[in-house]
Amino acid sequence: MIRMENSQYTLYVKAGCPFCAKVLNFMDEHDIVLPIMDISLEPYKDGYDKLINLGGKYQVPCLDIDGKALYESDDIIAYLNKTFVEKN
Repeated sequence: MIRMENSQYTLYVKAGCPFCAKVLNFMDEHDIVLPIMDISLEPYKDGYDKLINLGGKYQVPCLDIDGKALYESDDIIAYLNKTFVEKN
């Protein structure tokens, strides 16, 4: 298991988003554990504001990498694969 709970990463998702599910499924398949903020749930409704402050838009999934936004499920999966899967 690759656990990065106390890290520079946060994955922003929203319930019902198929692209978010795609990223979450990849993470499950590869035992990658990152902090996840579901912006559709309490107490994370302030996540909308965090998304705007992070990258200027309300798009999920969004991977916060040490204060930089990475959008698009395929790009996030490629990053996770390169950073966590290929290195192990």
